[in-house]
Amino acid sequence: MATLEGRVALVTGAGRGVGRGIARRLAADGATVAVNYRRDEESARATVEEIRAAGGAAAAYQGSVDRWEDCERMVQQVLGDHGKVDVLVNNGGIASRGATVAETDPDEVQRLFATHALGPFMLSKLLLPQMRELERADIVMISSVTVGSAPAGSAPYTMAKSAMETLARTLAVEERSNGVRVNVVAPGLVATDMGDRLARAVSHGEAQRADDLGDATPFGRVCQPEDVAGAVSFLLSADGSYVTGARLVVDGGADLVLVR
Repeated sequence: MATLEGRVALVTGAGRGVGRGIARRLAADGATVAVNYRRDEESARATVEEIRAAGGAAAAYQGSVDRWEDCERMVQQVLGDHGKVDVLVNNGGIASRGATVAETDPDEVQRLFATHALGPFMLSKLLLPQMRELERADIVMISSVTVGSAPAGSAPYTMAKSAMETLARTLAVEERSNGVRVNVVAPGLVATDMGDRLARAVSHGEAQRADDLGDATPFGRVCQPEDVAGAVSFLLSADGSYVTGARLVVDGGADLVLVR
């Protein structure tokens, strides 16, 4: 069912992993998808080709979300090509190195904040003026359950995602009267390249992939990108039209116990 027919979605970090899963789902729901990437053009092009091969509409747009100039240029390109952006999914992200606070370089904290908090702030700021003119617009922040569990060695990542969630709550209040819904999706461990690296770290090498930890999870499998995409799809649908300022956890009820 083309529940997003006629809508344009900008998904950051959509070349692979969770972002690719979200881009594919929104395209299947009928949206035209702007696939953002930072450096990996090949993966972004692959996402676009997958969407087009399935009958959807998509195009790739380069830009590093931690740079104002890149965000401004990318937004201008997408608006120039499509005339509007109804949906912004702030998914693009990077992982921290897993060190304790005492051992973490402050530059790492700044990098994580620039990507996970400042990037969503800048893109929201740039897109809100035209979003306010639309009948409905949505901003979805892809966060993490680590905001609630705060596992050791996660400070830069968790701090940055916490700031992202605070931005989402503030925007939800500020933009409610303008018809802009703002929500958070917080996944647990996801079977992606980043998830595989995390699985190796938390299992001390016993697991090579996130999927190897499936037997220890509530439903016998770890979260897949499609699970996260399904949550985003609901929030953007007519069924999710009365939801704003919410935080939807997608972790099978595990609360990320595997990395505590």
